[in-house]
Amino acid sequence: MAFNILEPGLSTTVQDQGRIGYYRFGIPQGGSMDQYSATLGNRLVGNTAAEAVLECTYIGPKIVTTADAVIAVTGAPVDVFVNGEIVPEYERITLVAGDELKFGVIKGGTKYFIAVYGGIDVPQVLGSRSTYPIGAIGGVEGRALASADLVPIGVGSDNGLPVLRSIAPEDRPVYSKDVNIRVMLGLYDHNLSASGLDSLLNSEWVLTPVADRMGLRYSGPGVEWKVRKQPFGAGQDPSNIVDAGYAVGSIQIPGGTQPIILHRDAVSGGGYAMVATVISADMDLVARCAPGTKTHFVAVTMEQALDARRANTSRVARIWS
Repeated sequence: MAFNILEPGLSTTVQDQGRIGYYRFGIPQGGSMDQYSATLGNRLVGNTAAEAVLECTYIGPKIVTTADAVIAVTGAPVDVFVNGEIVPEYERITLVAGDELKFGVIKGGTKYFIAVYGGIDVPQVLGSRSTYPIGAIGGVEGRALASADLVPIGVGSDNGLPVLRSIAPEDRPVYSKDVNIRVMLGLYDHNLSASGLDSLLNSEWVLTPVADRMGLRYSGPGVEWKVRKQPFGAGQDPSNIVDAGYAVGSIQIPGGTQPIILHRDAVSGGGYAMVATVISADMDLVARCAPGTKTHFVAVTMEQALDARRANTSRVARIWS
């Protein structure tokens, strides 16, 4: 059983929950940019949360299935077509051998996901099937899908849960053009001047088209750094530091001009100061933002960040009950 890729789309990759445990070696965690949307698809088709899905960016693929299959499309709003007939997102869809799946124009966000019962059955690399194109590992030969690829589908097994045919509207992600992103300040926010910190937290930032799995760049008023003598080993830019490790979700502001949020395929360290880090509960929200999204960074405490993570965990657990 396989998906025959007639057209690959703009950038369609195999992703799962990520390659956890290798960040210290310079290999990012990867995985689906919007983990919540991906797990909704797996729940609908009857998988566990761990099965690999296809992550589509803006323009989706055209696929013919070689055998009967159960699929679901979740994530960014887009028209879904089976043999030319529109079918709904966030619902369980049954295909028969020879059916053609394709997509219309995306209506918000940037990424949507195709889950299939049995999961995308490519080899695991370092414990994950996720594609990391920069390192050319995982997925299909370490790259995005190409025309004429035959993508294998695994043999499904009962996940022990009742069949779920659709996701309730209140449990579907929201795609907004104006978002608040919660962050924890540090490790180097002390290098910002008072006006620089005020600008970061009280200005409107707009997501630019320079956004991918590695990072998302924002335009805005910029920030001011404190005047200081750079330490030995750092560069001359006031945002430079002696090299340090980057947390997933770190925010850098090279030159004090455009903030960059490091996302799932970002490098694990370098020489730019991290002034804040997006909390884990909001990383999916960042992934849903399309260019032009108005963004405000909201500082929270560790306790608030942990509360948000617990709330997210409870939301997902309810879907999987």
